[in-house]
Amino acid sequence: MANIATFRFLLLWTLFLCFAFTTCAAQRGPYGMHISCGARHDVQTKPTTTLWYKDFGYTGGIPTNASTTSYIAPPLKTLRYFPLSEGLSNCYNINRVPKGRYSIRIFFGLVAHTTVTDEPLFDISIQGTQIYSLKSGWTTRDDQAFTEAQVSLMDGSVSICFHGTGHGDPAILSIEILQIDDKAYYFGPDWSEGVMLRTVKRLSCGFGQSKFGVDYGADPRGGDRYWQHIKTFGGDSDQPRSVETRIKQASHPPNFYPETLYRSALVSTSSQPDLTYTLDVDPNKNYSVWLHFAEIDNSVTATGQRVFDIMINGDVAFRNVDIVKMSGDRYSALVLNRTVTVNGRTLTVTLSPIKGSFAIISAIEILEVITAESKTLSDEVMALQTLKKALGLPPRFGWNGDPCVPQQHPWTGADCRLDKSSSKWVIDGLGLGNQGLKGYLPNDISRLHNLQILNLSGNGIRGAIPSPLGTITSLQVLDLSYNFFNGSIPESLGQLTSLQRLDLSYNFFNGSIPESLGQLTSLQRLNLNGNLLSGRVPATLGGRLLHGASFNFTDNAGLCGIPGLPTCGPHLSAGAKVGIGLGASFTFLLLIIGSVCWWKRRQNILRVQQIAARAAPYAKARTQFSRDIQMARHNNNNNYGNAHTAAENGPILLSR
Repeated sequence: MANIATFRFLLLWTLFLCFAFTTCAAQRGPYGMHISCGARHDVQTKPTTTLWYKDFGYTGGIPTNASTTSYIAPPLKTLRYFPLSEGLSNCYNINRVPKGRYSIRIFFGLVAHTTVTDEPLFDISIQGTQIYSLKSGWTTRDDQAFTEAQVSLMDGSVSICFHGTGHGDPAILSIEILQIDDKAYYFGPDWSEGVMLRTVKRLSCGFGQSKFGVDYGADPRGGDRYWQHIKTFGGDSDQPRSVETRIKQASHPPNFYPETLYRSALVSTSSQPDLTYTLDVDPNKNYSVWLHFAEIDNSVTATGQRVFDIMINGDVAFRNVDIVKMSGDRYSALVLNRTVTVNGRTLTVTLSPIKGSFAIISAIEILEVITAESKTLSDEVMALQTLKKALGLPPRFGWNGDPCVPQQHPWTGADCRLDKSSSKWVIDGLGLGNQGLKGYLPNDISRLHNLQILNLSGNGIRGAIPSPLGTITSLQVLDLSYNFFNGSIPESLGQLTSLQRLDLSYNFFNGSIPESLGQLTSLQRLNLNGNLLSGRVPATLGGRLLHGASFNFTDNAGLCGIPGLPTCGPHLSAGAKVGIGLGASFTFLLLIIGSVCWWKRRQNILRVQQIAARAAPYAKARTQFSRDIQMARHNNNNNYGNAHTAAENGPILLSR
């Protein structure tokens, strides 16, 4: 019985914990991050009391006071701008973002005291995929003061990058990362985690005002979308309608549209029965069109009283649309979606009445469908990041974000190729010649397994500071001025089996040419001239010359061993060199030990002599005293004639 009671208690306690955890998770709500770019402190804005975190996660740029271009922009006083002199690409890298689907919105701004004519034009990418290019005149258009995209973030971080195009410095007012439903805007079989949706236009039709979702009191899981109010599509083609009646089936997953959206609408007129909306778009793109309806007209009370067709760019997308029938009732939300390819520069939505009353519509959303770019192989990205630090690349190189994507903005000097087997981008060329680089060539360069061309010529590349210095934990001051820490060519270059051209000329490499370079069977051109190299050129490299390879070893005074270079003297193998080195070290150690022993013996002798010298006067006095006693005894014997036995006088000393 006791065991049964204990089991029941544990079961009830487990159920309670599960309920409590579920309740807490539900109350926690979706993840949301609002960043006030350039801000040094967290700020809160009215009237929504939104909390904006101080600026963080940026790769560079300069914070300064902001001048906003639209009333819909958040009322923030600072921004961060990225001078083109600091590189064409800069990013915000935000970590610890839970896995999920997100709406990411970026507001642009102007540096304070600049004019509209100074508006910068630049590109924006998210996770390596370019989503938007600012167009001239954006500072005068409310709906172009920001860009917004829906993306899946599955690796716990997000990278948002800004790419200069030579037309001014990118300037960012704010960034918002808002979690939405994992199936938000699901448009069919082509929808996947690898698809991004960029907001092109989001309209609220009829009476009302332009508002964000938070102003509508919408569910935060909708992502706080901005709905631009429009009273007419043009001329006398339509009339607005609105009601205060409760709308059913509005704020439902996965999109959580605000109920207020369906309380207003535009209705076509007898003078123009077709209701038409036209939007300028970029050609040769796919667009997902979302159309919102609710029957709010009192003249329509049953099915069949309003029926119309919907055409997109002249093609029928939906036939015989009956809102009451399809939504199930009056004052009930209906959402229709169709994804189309647009070849021209306009997208036109036409509602054509078929039966009964005129056409009606509550809202329109048009989203560009963007396939996410494949990323660069992570191992090669880490290799380039190590190389960036080792060579001390200046900011002007703009090595931020992904090296190969977006394809419009690869890293300076990096050539990329899409590897079909892994569906990842790889680095097959690296050209950083004559860039005034210092630093050293790290062993991690061997991780660029697909590298075919490496050009680092005409720089001042040297070796790293010797690694044993890293063990000095209490070092406070280190002066290494007026020194040159020359470094040898890394053995690891021999692992770049695809390498065809290697140019390390006119740097400060010293030591011998590594034998591993002879393993590069694809190597056709090798330039090592103008360095401080010495020793015998590996025989395997000499053999490559017979296969049409072109090598240049000139201006290295210590090199020898192939035609065109001095003849080498007696050559010792690497093992022999190691043996000689060990023998010399052992001999040197024996000399030190012998010297220490001799020094200690000499010290002991000197110490004994010093002790003897100090004791000499005392020994002399004692000897004189003993002699006096013996003389006194001898005199006594003679004077008194006393006889002593042999035992008394001691043994007789015999000598020969």
